[in-house]
Amino acid sequence: MHRRTTTPGVLAAASLLLAVPASAAGHLPGAPGIGDPYYPAYGNGGYDVSHYDLRLRYRPADDRLEGTATLLARTTQDLSRFNLDFLLDVGEVRVDGAKAAFRTSGEHELEITPSKPLAKGTSVTVVVRYSGVPSSKQAYGFTSWLRTADGGVAAGEPESAWWWFPSNDHPLDKATFDVSVQVPDGTQALSNGTLQSTSSRAGWTRYGWRSDKPQATYLATLAVGKFDITTGTSQSGIPVVNAYSRDLGDVAGAARASVERTGEIADWLTGYFGPYPYNALGGYVPDTDTGYALETQTRPFYSPRQFSSGSNTSVVVHELAHQWYGDLVSVSGWKDIWVNEGFARYAQWLWSESEGEGTAQEIADHVYASHPADDPFWTVRPGDPGPENQFHLAVYDRGALALQALRNEIGDEDFFAVLQGWPRKYAHGNASVADFRRYAEGISGQRLGRLFDTWLFQPSKPGAPAARGADISARPSAGRGATQEPKSWKKIAATNGVHDHEHGE
Repeated sequence: MHRRTTTPGVLAAASLLLAVPASAAGHLPGAPGIGDPYYPAYGNGGYDVSHYDLRLRYRPADDRLEGTATLLARTTQDLSRFNLDFLLDVGEVRVDGAKAAFRTSGEHELEITPSKPLAKGTSVTVVVRYSGVPSSKQAYGFTSWLRTADGGVAAGEPESAWWWFPSNDHPLDKATFDVSVQVPDGTQALSNGTLQSTSSRAGWTRYGWRSDKPQATYLATLAVGKFDITTGTSQSGIPVVNAYSRDLGDVAGAARASVERTGEIADWLTGYFGPYPYNALGGYVPDTDTGYALETQTRPFYSPRQFSSGSNTSVVVHELAHQWYGDLVSVSGWKDIWVNEGFARYAQWLWSESEGEGTAQEIADHVYASHPADDPFWTVRPGDPGPENQFHLAVYDRGALALQALRNEIGDEDFFAVLQGWPRKYAHGNASVADFRRYAEGISGQRLGRLFDTWLFQPSKPGAPAARGADISARPSAGRGATQEPKSWKKIAATNGVHDHEHGE
């Protein structure tokens, strides 16, 4: 796991407090970070992006990417200068058609000074022309660009955009996307959403993808390589596009046997979370050596390693559950990661129940019993784990355990009403752990502060009285087999590294 220090954000903030041109009197630089305490330099202040138009050309042979990014935005303050998050080499920046001055600072900041200051509430068009070799760039000692034998992949959390397009890189600033990618004939380019067009000319093929619903920047993906592509339609009528590297070797069958069930699993999830929120479905398995998977919007990324022991529908359930919990409703800040991961893990428990391989209650009992009180597992607080533990196993398993405790406290009727109503209430927006508690209290009519504190925020194992109160058992009970390992457990545990990002460190 890579971790950040506050130094880059502090340095960027200091640089932006330097002299402001006289013509910009009354206008101030936008903040070099959006204000997330986990990652102070991530995202930026002073504007909100509504759309990214990315026109790219990529050469797999030497990993060279050339691009023109057009950002449509609206200022949220009087601006003399603003930042984008980006790593590649910039050749030109224009703001509303006029050339703008620019420079880089910190680990990933592109500082842009328009030819004239921007008033609050102004619609702004920013064009950035750039090029570079993504695999040659690092920030904070890591890379989120995954080089493959036949191309490259952008997929990483909490960041991957820096390596292929300039952005306001934080989930608080969602936008729609058009991604047009030109690659040599015989190579495919994949992204999110629907394939709008393909065209070939002079040995190159261009693929045009569109995401017409708001999307966080880390959920945007690009994959270039040689893929076998399958298409279809889910029973509910959603187009499905899946892609598999032609070099998957002996995991190819298991990968297909898992990902080809995407439409079926998404339809099953609608019974718990409500209607599927997008107009496209799918997944892709490139030939990478990473171990994680990621809920890239409409088209999750899966590493081959997820299928090394055979088919794994549980990981597909996890990533598709994120389409509601993580994508449709995104975190307000990265400390709210439980609202993503606890629910995706709990979806795996519900899938186990539907497959007759262990109920959610049996899995919860097993998790509680499997970790003794002195296990460091219990010191991680899923409700605010800290950046060093953002993807710790406890965020997943203890996080899902908290949901089972909630289910037992408020009853199935209210619990499943909460699961369906939450994505609808905050659709295409952001929300926090506190927002979820308040929402569950509103549905159930109960005060839930103590339950949430016990299961999500205390750095210790909930004691026997709390466990009994939540109907969580550490001992076998008649007919329940609480400490027996559920049949599905090994499949669920096989996804424990699902977001354990190594970033090529």
